[in-house]
Amino acid sequence: MRAVDPRLLQHARAAKSYLIVTVVLGLAVTGLILAQAALLAHALATAAHGKGAAALAGTLALLLGVLAARGAAGYGGEAAALRAAARVKSQLRRKLVGHCLRLGPAWLGGQQPGQIAAQATRGLDGLDPYFARYLPQLVLSVLVPAAVVVTVTAADWISGLVIAVTLPLIPLFAALVGLHTKAATHRQWRLLAQLAGHFLDVVQGLPTLKVFGRAKFQEQVIAKVTDEHRSAALATLRVAFLSALVLELSAALATALVAVETGLRLLYGHLPYQTALLVLLLTPEAYLPLRAVAAQYHASAEGRAAADSIFPILDTPLPPQAAPVPLAGSTAAVPDLRSATIRLSGVSVTYPGRGRPAMGPLSLTIRPGELVMLTGASGAGKTTVLRLLLRFIEPTSGTARVDGTDLAAIPVDFWRAQLAWVPQHPRLLRGSVADNIALGRPAAPRAAIEDAARLAGAATFIEALPHGYDTPLGERAATLSSGQRQQLALARAFLLDAPLLLLDEPAAHLAPAAAAAIDDVIRGPLAGRTIILATHRHLGTAGASQVITLDALGLADIASRPTGIPATVAAR
Repeated sequence: MRAVDPRLLQHARAAKSYLIVTVVLGLAVTGLILAQAALLAHALATAAHGKGAAALAGTLALLLGVLAARGAAGYGGEAAALRAAARVKSQLRRKLVGHCLRLGPAWLGGQQPGQIAAQATRGLDGLDPYFARYLPQLVLSVLVPAAVVVTVTAADWISGLVIAVTLPLIPLFAALVGLHTKAATHRQWRLLAQLAGHFLDVVQGLPTLKVFGRAKFQEQVIAKVTDEHRSAALATLRVAFLSALVLELSAALATALVAVETGLRLLYGHLPYQTALLVLLLTPEAYLPLRAVAAQYHASAEGRAAADSIFPILDTPLPPQAAPVPLAGSTAAVPDLRSATIRLSGVSVTYPGRGRPAMGPLSLTIRPGELVMLTGASGAGKTTVLRLLLRFIEPTSGTARVDGTDLAAIPVDFWRAQLAWVPQHPRLLRGSVADNIALGRPAAPRAAIEDAARLAGAATFIEALPHGYDTPLGERAATLSSGQRQQLALARAFLLDAPLLLLDEPAAHLAPAAAAAIDDVIRGPLAGRTIILATHRHLGTAGASQVITLDALGLADIASRPTGIPATVAAR
């Protein structure tokens, strides 16, 4: 069991500067504790000798000053700690979200978004006790007992020896209890993350569950997971309460031992009164930081358990496209897709955990301005071809080149700046209709946004909305139909005016008339752009430069085909 997790300090640099402040304030508090005990012992000894209030005035004034300074140091340390905790959480959240984005959709598709959301929100909030209380108390648990032992030993070596012998018992018991607490807390956090992920799945799939009559069953599943989390939380609390009892009992017995031997020697005149007072006042201060750090260790266990689940994500290596080989020069070295030719040579893709390739080997030449149609049954690899061109995945074998330049060597941001993409299930974000259309061009004028909406056939229903283009969309744009969301995604792609347009089943959710209108737009206003259109239908192939039919067995090399003539790709 480590007192300080070095990974938290590695991933959260804001904590390092905070530790310096903590050590400085810890030293100040340690000195103030010793001064407070010495002044109080002196004042009590002076009063016991019958001296007047005048003799105590200076000592009491200094004691009040020390108490005020100790309170101010404690307040300043906690305030700084809370600000540092906020910076650390913000830094870790930015790292987590940024790393997930750089890992890309291919990685995110295999994860559980509910658990990641719980880790980034509720989980990281649990780090407040770690940085705000546990780390400061950890510093005090080292400085204060050491200073007390030295001071007491200098005043009375017997009492100092007793304290030095009994002090290690508290961290020993804390370590033994902490091992069990860590396991219990990890189980509690794992169940909480599982509950969050399952609840998200149920909410998103509620219509399906209702139709198939499984909503009540899912209620029972959620109730079961909730009960398991409750039991795990109560078990963790029981361990924390029992550990507090053990530590308090150990500290009380050790303090009583010092008090008894000090009192007996004071009774027989073997120890000065002021020295005995100093020893008795400082002895509880030696054990208090150790008890407090053990209590704060338990309070911060949930945050550290959540951080432990985040570190594997942060340590996941980025895919090749996230760290490309830089090209010579600047963005001018990136091939211009308005004139560049894309060549796939024997490209195949195998997803992790699958025994057979999802696509390939495929050899394909895409020239500027061509309309290339990918057809075939579901699972034949049409979407995989688009994901490959989007740089969401890298080929398992074969090469992809753009005017002779390896696609993997092109900086991914510069490459995607020349692409527009409409997925099968487009995602709309919170914001107005206009904001969603202008996602790729935030500064686009309203006239250009309206033109893109007209091309996509969305203008009519947008203008019928309560506030037109300024109508706010809620979560997942649930107030719109699937076809309307598809049309907004098409408008977003048309507005971007990218030289390469990737369309994945663009008319899947559209009525026949709307689908025919999109077909006309592709062959009319969008003519001149390079368009790769994936569809499971063979209809509407007129005007296509290449029509490529993928099968489920594999792909063979193909060449350009005459317009409108499908080319079924043979099995390997």
